[in-house]
Amino acid sequence: MDVIERYIVTQTQRLVLTLVGFLIVIFASYSAQRYLTEAANGTLSLGVVLDIVFYKVLISLEMLIPVGLYVAVGVALGQLYNDSEITAMHAAGASPISIYKAVLWLAIPFGIGVMLLSLYARPWAYGQIYQLEQRSQSEMNVNHLIANKFNVNDDGRMVVASTVDAANNVLTDALIYTSSDNKSHIYRARKVTVLGTQSSSPSVLLHTGTSYVLDHRGWGDQEMRYQDQHLHLKAIQPTTLMKRKSASITTLSRSTAPADIAERQWRESRGLNTILMTLLAISLSRIKPRQGRFTTLLPLTLVFTLIFYGGNLCRTLVANSAFPVIPGVWFLSLLMLAGVVILMARDFSLWQKFLR
Repeated sequence: MDVIERYIVTQTQRLVLTLVGFLIVIFASYSAQRYLTEAANGTLSLGVVLDIVFYKVLISLEMLIPVGLYVAVGVALGQLYNDSEITAMHAAGASPISIYKAVLWLAIPFGIGVMLLSLYARPWAYGQIYQLEQRSQSEMNVNHLIANKFNVNDDGRMVVASTVDAANNVLTDALIYTSSDNKSHIYRARKVTVLGTQSSSPSVLLHTGTSYVLDHRGWGDQEMRYQDQHLHLKAIQPTTLMKRKSASITTLSRSTAPADIAERQWRESRGLNTILMTLLAISLSRIKPRQGRFTTLLPLTLVFTLIFYGGNLCRTLVANSAFPVIPGVWFLSLLMLAGVVILMARDFSLWQKFLR
């Protein structure tokens, strides 16, 4: 690495770390606000919320790192163009290849890191989140239940009680509502003792109350009074999307389902797309001297929007069998590669004219 390449790397990496750190703080704050709302509603406990926010941030790194690197390269090189430093480098005999080599010194390690995050860290983090949410919402853990409040989980089960005794796992003057495809069940009890708190088989013992079965078809409603009734609650089952996002790359590689292929291609292409997107930022950063370092933000934003929505569109089309799996999600990478080649050819053509 020569002096010019080292200078460009130094100017860019500072901005990368600043932008990525800022984006992580913003995303973590947003995620915390979202899940703290669920904790306030009694859906999740505070400890679970903190764990989920950590895993969410880990998942987001596969997006935040490429964005931070892409913007940092565009703005840093834009500053060098704005101050005529790039012009001075060319006048000293430096070719555009020096700029591309300097950017690749950063892009390749970051691209490898993003690829590893996407292939391994992301599905692992999704699996941890789903386990935490399922355990917290399936089990009758009274620690996150709030008295005199409707505590509702994602499966539609609702629990409300006048008092909550977390130490003894007891609810008083409680109402439990559950729903299935054709029936709704309502249980009213003076006292509820939580027996099984495991997510696989949550169960409670109802003391002195009434149960109602409401048939959604309008007939077959039932009412029953009881002194003691043992109730087994339904555990939350993971959805297909939940299983796919948390599936390992090995599992996805053995699957022939279009949705699984789309997910696998999406993960595999993240590292390469990071590098290609960063190389695109080199040409997009070209501005005239004294135009302002942030002049590059508009073209950078437009191109990123096309890449972001184009990637999601390709993945959706492949998953729905509306686009062939070959090239599949890699189609966007091919378009980006073509764009990089065209812009590099333009940069070297302009440099040849500069030498004349």
